[in-house]
Amino acid sequence: MDLLGQLVTIAAVLLGGLTTHFTNHRMERQRTQYTMLTRWDERKLDAYAEYVDHVRTSIYASAALYETRHGMRVTERTEQELTLALADTVMHRGRAFERVMLLAEDGVVEAAHELNAAVHAIDWRARDQTEGTLEDWRALHKTAFQAINKFHETARDDLGVSGSFHAEEHGARDLVLPRTRQESDD
Repeated sequence: MDLLGQLVTIAAVLLGGLTTHFTNHRMERQRTQYTMLTRWDERKLDAYAEYVDHVRTSIYASAALYETRHGMRVTERTEQELTLALADTVMHRGRAFERVMLLAEDGVVEAAHELNAAVHAIDWRARDQTEGTLEDWRALHKTAFQAINKFHETARDDLGVSGSFHAEEHGARDLVLPRTRQESDD
């Protein structure tokens, strides 16, 4: 009986050791996975924020060029300087877009493509590569800001950010544009 009791004790110790080892291994693995997910989420957040920042900078550079070319703004910078500044912002936006492409899930990638297309349309109009009226110009901006909102929504979903940001309430806050000189004179 004494031998049987010792064997049961040894078996219990071995079982306890194996259980402890297995449990510690699983916990360490989960901790590593959580750390990796958190690290990628931080990088995604940085990439998404940088991309939107470059998108907005590009839109503002396009607006400065367009408004100067069409006599809506007086600035100390020449059209050539404004064109070069726009080209620089487009280059930075392209790099930021590539980071999004590397890190994002499919929905964010699709929203980034739509946003990129909308901002390219603004760039082209500012450079006079496409034609249109002031109303067309404003419609391009409205489309771009709607695309920014969609990008925000999909990025928030990808990052697991809770809360309601979706279309109707936020989209109802339309893009605020200054009146034209003709509208001001009337």
